[in-house]
Amino acid sequence: MDNFRFHIPTEIIFGKGTHLEVGKEVKKYADKILLVRLAKESLERIGVYSDIIKSLEENGISYIELDGIVPNPRLSKVREGVEICKQNNIKFILAVGGGSVVDTSKAIAAGSCIDGDYWDIVEGKTPFVDSLKIGTIITIPATGTEMNTSTVITRDEDSLKRGFNLAHPTFSILNPELAKTLPKRRIAQSVVDMLAHAMERYFTNTEAVDLTDRMLEGVMKTIVRLGPKFYHDGYDYQTVSQVMYAATVAHNFSLCVGRVNDFASHQIGHELSGEYDLPHGESLSIIFPSWLKYVRNHDSSRIAQFFVNVFGIENNFLDADETIDRGITALEAFYQGLGMPVRISQTNIKNCDIAKLAKQATNNGAITRGNFVTLNTEDIYKIYQGAL
Repeated sequence: MDNFRFHIPTEIIFGKGTHLEVGKEVKKYADKILLVRLAKESLERIGVYSDIIKSLEENGISYIELDGIVPNPRLSKVREGVEICKQNNIKFILAVGGGSVVDTSKAIAAGSCIDGDYWDIVEGKTPFVDSLKIGTIITIPATGTEMNTSTVITRDEDSLKRGFNLAHPTFSILNPELAKTLPKRRIAQSVVDMLAHAMERYFTNTEAVDLTDRMLEGVMKTIVRLGPKFYHDGYDYQTVSQVMYAATVAHNFSLCVGRVNDFASHQIGHELSGEYDLPHGESLSIIFPSWLKYVRNHDSSRIAQFFVNVFGIENNFLDADETIDRGITALEAFYQGLGMPVRISQTNIKNCDIAKLAKQATNNGAITRGNFVTLNTEDIYKIYQGAL
């Protein structure tokens, strides 16, 4: 187990009706805010828009609204939000929505504290040193962005999708009731994403991490058991409560203390979703099986352990390869049971330029990806090839 420092400054406010407390929470930090949100129609369908506005106004909080945030959120919206904050001397951002809305808000919060463009932070031209404060109300359990520093933004002009670690939200409100009207496909994409966050941490070369192994397995087993139940059976408060908090814990960094993460599959998937505007969860259901097939000989005992302890695959102690074969089949069946693709050919992408994607993933060979197995451009090309 490696040395570590661990601190999460985000307060989680969880449960029924908790979105009604938003005005009181925001009031602790500001009287004027930028409200970054889902489309008004979406929030009205959920039944929370008027509640949120009422709570803000009752607490004397003025607001400027920014919507139009899309999946694979765009740099242009970040720039728009930064301009609003600078022109109006705004010091607090409230994000109402899912990962795209919160990631946009984090980027706006950081971009508002520098003289240059937010992308200068991503490219290392300007250091990230400060951020406006952020609060969130989560409507889609998936990314865990409500309790971490991760931010992923796509640059409009060239579809380059890049992640960066910025600031934690100050508080995040998680009311499982807000997930009542989620479309089935969004549920499926979310389940794939939250499972992937835990998988990226599970595949490590760090030794003596039994405690976090067991914690990760518990979170993943919960997602594997209850994610499909949410997808197939619809909203049930107790089911969604566990799925929502599992999504938060899977990516709040508590499960990676003392161990090295991988995250190659996420980075490889980002190129696919950035270039072809493929939903993030679908890029992961395509890439992860191919990645596992490619790295399977690196630490077959750990990969077999994953399938045995999370998916309940019977362990063939004499042949780890046979266990892994059945495990990968089970993982693909899990994704397909959620209506998710496991091949690029199962999407609307035509003539996928995997050579271009592989070069982008490594900045034309300047960097490698992954830690469980270090991947160069040729390796990543072969993973894309296996996913066709």
